[in-house]
Amino acid sequence: MAEFSNDRGAKPFQKKTQAVDFAEGSKLQPQDREVEEAVLGALMLERDAFGVVCDILKPESFYDPQHQKIYEAIQALGLKQEPIDMLTVVQQLRLEGRLDEVGGALHISELTSKVVSAAHIETHARIVAQKFLARQLIEFCSKIAGKAFDESYDVDDLLQEAEGELFGISQNNLKKDFVQIDPVITEAIEQIAAAGQKESGLSGLATGFHKLDKLTSGWQNSDLIIIAARPAMGKTAFVLSMAKNMAVDYNTPVALFSLEMSNVQLVKRLICNVCELEGDKIKSGKLTQAEWDQLQYRVRRLFSAPLFVDDTAALSIFELRTKARRLVREHGVKIIIIDYLQLMNANGMKFGSREQEVSTISRSLKQLAKELNIPIIALSQLSRKVEDRKDSNSKRPQLSDLRESGAIEQDADIVCFIHRPEYYMHSSEDSEKSVKGKAEFIVAKHRNGAVDDVEMRFVARFARFQNWEDSNIPDRMETIESRFGDDNSSQPTGSSIAGGSVSDVPNVPGVPDMHDADFSTPAEPLPF
Repeated sequence: MAEFSNDRGAKPFQKKTQAVDFAEGSKLQPQDREVEEAVLGALMLERDAFGVVCDILKPESFYDPQHQKIYEAIQALGLKQEPIDMLTVVQQLRLEGRLDEVGGALHISELTSKVVSAAHIETHARIVAQKFLARQLIEFCSKIAGKAFDESYDVDDLLQEAEGELFGISQNNLKKDFVQIDPVITEAIEQIAAAGQKESGLSGLATGFHKLDKLTSGWQNSDLIIIAARPAMGKTAFVLSMAKNMAVDYNTPVALFSLEMSNVQLVKRLICNVCELEGDKIKSGKLTQAEWDQLQYRVRRLFSAPLFVDDTAALSIFELRTKARRLVREHGVKIIIIDYLQLMNANGMKFGSREQEVSTISRSLKQLAKELNIPIIALSQLSRKVEDRKDSNSKRPQLSDLRESGAIEQDADIVCFIHRPEYYMHSSEDSEKSVKGKAEFIVAKHRNGAVDDVEMRFVARFARFQNWEDSNIPDRMETIESRFGDDNSSQPTGSSIAGGSVSDVPNVPGVPDMHDADFSTPAEPLPF
């Protein structure tokens, strides 16, 4: 391949360095002085002009330093709701001691004389704003390029910094204009009609938990849902049970970002859930012949399920945005689950405290949900003060228990808690009050609906949540061997289950035949 060269015989990497220098110093920055003057002149001619451009322009939007100071004076008058004209602007600059810095009263009068009317002020203001955005991007790219050439910078840290700064630029310049209500009414009626045509009557995504779906009408697009609990309450077990219901039973594409567990650990828990096998046996591999048969038969439900798992540790909000957009665009993902919020970070941005960082993360998740128009579920930890309450009945979580930031409560459309009373019960308590297996899913905040408690059943041996009215799976599973049949069911089968009773398991249409599977070698990873 031909190399780039110049008269001095520069090497390719030297050529790139010169390109950076050229962008920084030799090329004129994007600007339009005449348009800036037209905007300032119009602001001093038209009484209501400032209201048109106040959300478009900032003082730094102007390239000329004199123009920045003049706009700051105009902005100060506007905030005080005082008249804005040539005389008041001159007076404001005089009070600030800046009149001579901007060229005196003569220069202010010249600005007004160059404009006939303020008819096109919004168009001119947007030109100024676009020039400013272009300058921001040039400065951003030049700074990142300079650091990339400096080998003292860690590339991963630089990437995080670049994502953070670019995110900040995009958010500061992201504006959505108002719309007349008619098309919004049409869209709302179409959604109501579509929900009415569904047998379930849900307008959102079904979770498989019937009472919860009835309360929320399914998870709604653009909603941020926070599910919080103390450790050992089963947050991950709940979202895995829900993800299985949605992806396997309803064929809804689901993306799960796990910052705490690896994808293999998550899939093992899914296998426990779907195959109804105890977690300890899955970890040890000490399964009876009948249990191997059951695993082999039921695990087929997971193959080809539209469930996508990402186990990136210390995931940043900026990485999440990039991956989420790709998942929605390429795989049609309808819901995103994050386990869990406090393990995320906003690298590349500076914060005074961890609470401010968590606030930025929760706000960004809500913005992402609106941008992609899908529900986003984020798990969250609760503070330790729940454990400090003496009475077991008082350990029910409440909104004030949300850890690290009140912004989580403010940003979320729905805040839910998982509470299992039996976790705090002591053996000395009255057996008639036993709540074994009971889980309370508490909807404590619901921006667009009612709040209530939903009873569910937690099957600890399978780390699974299910509808309370469903049969008690642990009791039913006592007959595994009787259903599959095995003369040596009490003995672990070790490394292979080829042959035997597996051959009696019927094939599932559309799923590869696994009867001849050899467990003496590591299996191929599940295709998630």
